[in-house]
Amino acid sequence: MEQFPGAILIVDFYHASEHLHKLSRLLFPSDEAARRTWTTSAVELLDKGEIETLVAVVRSLVSERTELAEKLNTEAEYFERNAAKMRYPDFRAQGLFIGSGVIEAGCKTVIGSRLKQSAMFWTVQGDNRIIALRCCRISGKFEDFWEQAHAAA
Repeated sequence: MEQFPGAILIVDFYHASEHLHKLSRLLFPSDEAARRTWTTSAVELLDKGEIETLVAVVRSLVSERTELAEKLNTEAEYFERNAAKMRYPDFRAQGLFIGSGVIEAGCKTVIGSRLKQSAMFWTVQGDNRIIALRCCRISGKFEDFWEQAHAAA
């Protein structure tokens, strides 16, 4: 946040839902139907941004499943800690992506395709320079970068 004070932090929806899938496997290890029903309901709460309700559901299971109390509390705390970053309906309404796939694909395209070619080995300094050049070129700001680089030299 120091580098990007205006950034909107969003927990990847699919990552958050994986927490629920993992939890359902613990709760219903041998009951596929119950696991599917519970997961569908929990993911729906997540999708609607009803994190407080989701946390209440998970916390209510602590007394029923004392052998899983520690894991249930850990998961409840995960959702509580990240609740503001899981307001998916609000993010969608702003036209924001709730998954990291777009960013991951962009990194792969912009950086990975250049740095991970056959027989390429980079130093950190070399990596950083190529990444800066590549980002400036693709974003249409290469001329600004070139002028700034030559002014500093």
